[in-house]
Amino acid sequence: MNINVYIIYISLLLLINLLVLTVATQETDGFRRFLRSAKHFNYTIKVLGRGETWRGGDYMSPPGGGQKVRLLKSALEDIQDENRVILLVDSYDVILSSGPRELLKKFHSQHLKWIKTFHQKLCCIYNYTLFCRLHPHVREGKRFLGAGGFIGYAPNLKQMLSDWSGADSDSDQLFFTKLYINPEKRKSINITLDNKCRLFQNLHGALDEVVLKFEDGRVRARNVLYNTLPVIIHGNGPTKLQINYLGNYIPHLWMFETGCTLCNEGLRPLSGLQSEYPVVVIGIFIQQPTPFVTVFFERLLNLKYPKNRLRLFIYNQELHHEPHIRTFLEYHESEYQGVKLIGPEEDIDPVTSRNIGFDMCRDDIDCEYFFSIDVDVVLKNEDMLRILIELNKPFIAPMMTKPGRLWTNFWGALSADGYYARSEDYMDIVKGRRMGLWNVPYVSHIFLIKADTLRTDLKDPDLFESATLDPDMAFCSKVRNKGVFMFVTNMHTFGRVLSTENYQTNHLHNDLWQIFENPVEWEERYIHENYSKVLRDGLIEMPCPDVYWFPVFTDVACKHLIEEMEHFGQWSGGRNVDKRILGGYENVPTVDIHMNQVGYDKEWQKFLLDYAAPVTEKMYPGYYTTAQFDLAFVVRYKPDEQPALRPHHDASTFTINIALNQVGIDYQCSCDFLSHNFDFFLRIVRRGWALLHPGRLTHYHEGLPTVEGVRYISVSFVDP
Repeated sequence: MNINVYIIYISLLLLINLLVLTVATQETDGFRRFLRSAKHFNYTIKVLGRGETWRGGDYMSPPGGGQKVRLLKSALEDIQDENRVILLVDSYDVILSSGPRELLKKFHSQHLKWIKTFHQKLCCIYNYTLFCRLHPHVREGKRFLGAGGFIGYAPNLKQMLSDWSGADSDSDQLFFTKLYINPEKRKSINITLDNKCRLFQNLHGALDEVVLKFEDGRVRARNVLYNTLPVIIHGNGPTKLQINYLGNYIPHLWMFETGCTLCNEGLRPLSGLQSEYPVVVIGIFIQQPTPFVTVFFERLLNLKYPKNRLRLFIYNQELHHEPHIRTFLEYHESEYQGVKLIGPEEDIDPVTSRNIGFDMCRDDIDCEYFFSIDVDVVLKNEDMLRILIELNKPFIAPMMTKPGRLWTNFWGALSADGYYARSEDYMDIVKGRRMGLWNVPYVSHIFLIKADTLRTDLKDPDLFESATLDPDMAFCSKVRNKGVFMFVTNMHTFGRVLSTENYQTNHLHNDLWQIFENPVEWEERYIHENYSKVLRDGLIEMPCPDVYWFPVFTDVACKHLIEEMEHFGQWSGGRNVDKRILGGYENVPTVDIHMNQVGYDKEWQKFLLDYAAPVTEKMYPGYYTTAQFDLAFVVRYKPDEQPALRPHHDASTFTINIALNQVGIDYQCSCDFLSHNFDFFLRIVRRGWALLHPGRLTHYHEGLPTVEGVRYISVSFVDP
């Protein structure tokens, strides 16, 4: 027989003779991850203990694990083939990173017929010094045994387990350790340790040794201390976060060449759905004064999801936001399947409100998902809910950012005390250099949970309670401990989270003051949709020489400015004596309110610098707008108050005049540039458009009588 054919034959025979045993009494996310890695490499897996109640303790409170030994001993009794190689591994916290061929090659390279190769450990977990001292010393590598996995021939494994008679709650670690430290037992059974991590990599005590290795279209875990590529990666003990991190990549789940290979697996398509969409309870939580709440509800309405399949749970702790909620419900409550509102008068604390929201979904047999949203979330992607449902994960969150910052609503890692730490891939994920699904230890502000998960793994009423952690951190900790993976996706642009730190509620339209704290949201709310075309596409009109006209404010901005000034109400009398200005005398007085009277001077200055200055510097070359303006105010013209303004020059180098309401609808009036014989009423004065014109010396102008209605304009005198 040809030697190459013979080698292939022997290899296939060995592969056929390999059986992987694992214990799993329930199907967790970790178990499904293990099976996915096994399927990827075509391992033959036999699962022990399915349907049993687990009585073997947990990884945080040894002893335990005896149930695993009992199940293994029972399974081995049915295996009669003496050449059968058995690999026993845990499953909830284990990933296979290479295939059976490499596993068996490394196993047989030990040149021992009946080898039992165990997981290794850096440290001895027992407080019994005797046990630690009795472990054989090695020239190089790990010397302590770990019970999380081993490989060997079936007859020898039977011999090793023949003395087991312990209870399910007894320690498997202690049982195997006693065998190993007994020289006679160790020799007769021929137990050795994989002390350089060729086969097994325990992460506990070895986190600094393990890195991801991307090479030739593959991704592996590499032990840099021994320069080995382990086949089995075990997140034993308190290293669940680290195995989750590695599990975002291994085996071949994300690579530079292919990106995310997991993202299109197991989807739940909703497009073209013949039957009805899943019922979702949307929990909306308002726990502090928050800007742009009205906009939040507008965006909620725009979600592309049938409203008759949505139920709303609204928790509001702030009196300030009651009118916003009341207005939303007045017009739209009937569109939804149902609405439950908890207001500040009910005096329910935030933690209890979260549980009530969960129960609203748990108790509704038709509810399939709970979509939790804090009101400071900006829902920019109208397809967000559909996208998250289609990804079909028990727990999934869209990645949210804060403009200009590296902040997101997830943490890539945790510090030793359970707080924020930056993972190695955090920056790449945030900046979109790595796109995919990421199993992370913490998410906040917005997430989607399957109702079945709430009814089973997350059914406890104390999910948000902790003696040491904030409610959001306590919740994530308990989700992790229940074995539920928290995925975050950055495959789409979903939105952002607002800054709420300095939000004040002492004005009528407090969002106007958010130009510093939330500039992106402020711009979307208040800056005209065509403003970007002003400089980019030359959307600037010149109704007469050196007078320029361009869009700058939305209708909402104009409305809010007018209402804010009327709410303040302290209009000047239009008299020459004016103590508000330097010198106390106004030559051409108007009925007005200065921006600094309502505390809006700094915000208006910011507006002029960001949105007016680029235009003025282009239209009037050589004049550069600084951080100062001479005067800014809102003027009111009424037929029975001050209907007109006599001809005059402005006390400025140039003036920015913005129409705040609409001629022909709100009032009848005009503006006339006398020196250019141009009656501005001859053209349509557009609400929200700025009129930029020289002030001193040229462009003598007047305000013609307002004969009907009320006219409002904002005026800024600028001296660059």
